[in-house]
Amino acid sequence: MALSRLEIEQVVMEIAPILQGSWIQKIQQPAPDILTLDIRVPGQTHRLLISSRPDTSRLHLTNHPLQNPPTPPAFCQFLRAHFQGARIDGICQVPNDRIVEIHCTCKAGALTIVCELTGKKANILILDADRLILRNLANKRDLVAQPYVYPAQRGKDGQETWSNRFPGALSGDFPISAEIDAYYRDKESTLAVDHAKEARLRVLRSTLKKEHRRIQAWREDLDRAAKYRDYARYGELIKANLGTIAKGADHMTVTDYFDEQLPEVTIPLDRTKSSQGNMDDYFRKHRKHMAAEHELIPRIEQAERELERFRAELSALEQGTWTPPAASPSGSSVMARSKTRNHRQSGETQRRGPFRRFMSADGLPIFVGRNARENDELTFGLAKSDDLWLHARGTPGSHVVVRLGKGMEPTPETLRDAATLALLYSDLKKSGKGEVIYTRRKWVKKAKGQAPGAVTVTQEKSLYVSLDKTRLDELKARSTEA
Repeated sequence: MALSRLEIEQVVMEIAPILQGSWIQKIQQPAPDILTLDIRVPGQTHRLLISSRPDTSRLHLTNHPLQNPPTPPAFCQFLRAHFQGARIDGICQVPNDRIVEIHCTCKAGALTIVCELTGKKANILILDADRLILRNLANKRDLVAQPYVYPAQRGKDGQETWSNRFPGALSGDFPISAEIDAYYRDKESTLAVDHAKEARLRVLRSTLKKEHRRIQAWREDLDRAAKYRDYARYGELIKANLGTIAKGADHMTVTDYFDEQLPEVTIPLDRTKSSQGNMDDYFRKHRKHMAAEHELIPRIEQAERELERFRAELSALEQGTWTPPAASPSGSSVMARSKTRNHRQSGETQRRGPFRRFMSADGLPIFVGRNARENDELTFGLAKSDDLWLHARGTPGSHVVVRLGKGMEPTPETLRDAATLALLYSDLKKSGKGEVIYTRRKWVKKAKGQAPGAVTVTQEKSLYVSLDKTRLDELKARSTEA
């Protein structure tokens, strides 16, 4: 259960007086729906946790560090670009609602972090001085550039009854935050197990269906091959009577000397084949039967053992006696695989070359090639099809790539930042001005038979820029090169 309106009021009253006039030192996004702000007040640093997770949406101070992803998400990068070093002018709760606003003075002026701690529709939004939405954690693109409007209130009103879960009985400077932190740490641990159970239940049910289908298919293959069980005997009988088979015959009747009673047996023949060909067919089909038994019977036995194990685990889940194993697909193994995958991706990025790295005014990563080889690697290795690609027109220079999400358009500030870098790292640098072309990476192709870095570009647009010292200084300050 998320914090109630009155619980939010309680914690805001506790932290707002202390954090007013403080400075945001560090911003992290340890999970897709959790932010932490390290806030400096004279003599100490506090960590503010904001969660928009539907079942645990909340805001409070915490002393517990959270593990962060190797690469900060785009929303976190945007916050760092705008709020790193910002002054908190005030924290207030919207009357009779579960919404908290953090008003800040940043380099670009007044900005507001709006924390909608409203359960299923929880979100974190960034507003400019005119209260237009710049970004939101839920990445609802239809909200961007729209005036912020408080969501319609639903449910209980100001007469809401209140069971005080967090009376502030713990010792310390922020007892209410400490109680909320402890409560939700336990709750999220329980929820993690519940989510693991639900995920494992889905996996098991799906796996059981698949295993049943596989076993059934193997049994059908085995049954089809079983009719070839006696075909080795037929092959041997044909072999013993090769000289007596009439050309074009569709059957032969011979004495079955493999049977003690020596009965006569009729063997079907393919009249389009020779006696040798019919013999070879019977031996080949018998080998098929032998191979099927050799491969399918152990496979079916192994699958049935696995099926029994899955059934036992499913029974434990349904009876409530299951605990996440170390190798649970919903547990630590998935996290380990995720970390390995992230580490591998990070390593691949490093192997592709360091490039020059900057952050746009809107918090988007900008990569700049250092030479022809890096230009080639950047454009055709690192860049994705929807990324923005720039280059100074008609002159040697660096390839510049802005990382964009699918369907995302660069803002004018990001476009000008990237164009400035394309001009700076080209032969037009001396003149201090010039034309820069830009397009999506998918419209950039390698020039056949040309040196690395040579490309052909279609569907490009152009922008005339001058090297602005203030913009360059800001870009250099936001450089992320190691």
